[in-house]
Amino acid sequence: MATTTGEKTTTPIPLLDLKSQYRGIKDEVDPAIAQVLDSARFIMGPDVAELEKEVAAYCGTEYGVGCASGTDALILALDACNIGPGDEVITTPFTFIATIEAICQVGATPVFADIDPHTYNIDPEDVARRITKKTKALLPVHLYGQSADMDPLLELANKHKLRVVEDTAQAIGAEYKGRRAGGMGDIGCHSFFPSKNLGGFGDGGMVTTDDEELAERVRMLRVHGAKKKYYHEVIGYNSRLDTVQAAILRVKLRHLDGWTEGRRRNAKLYDKHLGADIERPYVPEGNTHVFYLYTISAPGRRDAIQAACKAAGIASVAYYPVALHLQPVCASLGYKEGDFPVSEEACTRVLSLPMFPELSEGQIARIAEVVNGA
Repeated sequence: MATTTGEKTTTPIPLLDLKSQYRGIKDEVDPAIAQVLDSARFIMGPDVAELEKEVAAYCGTEYGVGCASGTDALILALDACNIGPGDEVITTPFTFIATIEAICQVGATPVFADIDPHTYNIDPEDVARRITKKTKALLPVHLYGQSADMDPLLELANKHKLRVVEDTAQAIGAEYKGRRAGGMGDIGCHSFFPSKNLGGFGDGGMVTTDDEELAERVRMLRVHGAKKKYYHEVIGYNSRLDTVQAAILRVKLRHLDGWTEGRRRNAKLYDKHLGADIERPYVPEGNTHVFYLYTISAPGRRDAIQAACKAAGIASVAYYPVALHLQPVCASLGYKEGDFPVSEEACTRVLSLPMFPELSEGQIARIAEVVNGA
């Protein structure tokens, strides 16, 4: 419940406000859903094919292939690249579990490389040190809404004949030296989870690529390994993007650039209101950030700031509190504390504050006041 002290409101501020977003596009979304319901083409209907074309064009690729989730996009991409048992895939320990789940699901072994202390994205120099004869792919994650440093990664991949699978779940629309995330490696993997910058009303995902063979293989894998119905060439998956989600996403895609500008505007407002001792998101020259998250750094004070935010009714989340190499699920990989010091240290100091286009400057000023005061 909101309370008022003087002229200051204490209405809770969520990390993301999907209700406000829906209210702004309700007149477009509701008819799109109704059209799918009237057609009764709930699986692989025409909106899926149209969305695939539109997202591919948005990412600057020739092909897009929809699937059931962002996690499935990673699994399908790795499988399409013939990554499997005995292969190693180098990725970051500072990411959501889905990144390495996909590697393990295809039978490969995740190998971690540490991160850049400013962007929190994978460090190409450490990647170079981890490459072995077993390495078959690099899997950079474009974290928080900006691209990893792709040129040196692509150079390494070319030198060692490796596939590059981009985890673009948090960064659709982000640019790196004029190229869109999800359109630089062999294949890009996108999530349409509701909280994402382009989110559906449930799960959904897509791969984007310029490689016709990879696109065709993903199309086959997503429908039980069949190019022609009931004629199965390989063991595949049941991973199709629902038509109703595609219809919703097509509406949302038309608004994505405007929402991204709103996020960038709000990032600048945070920069304006936060105290000088708070480390803001670092954006290297040549990168265009889409601010899926606005993540600050406050060594030694993160937990106090988060507690103050909670007391003030302001949502905040530490993405991520424990690096993957120290999680029980990764115990068999043999890593220990201290193996990836930059990632481990980041887990103690990062905090993501509310970020969505509809945030007002007044709300941002209030959040900053609480953060600064803590």
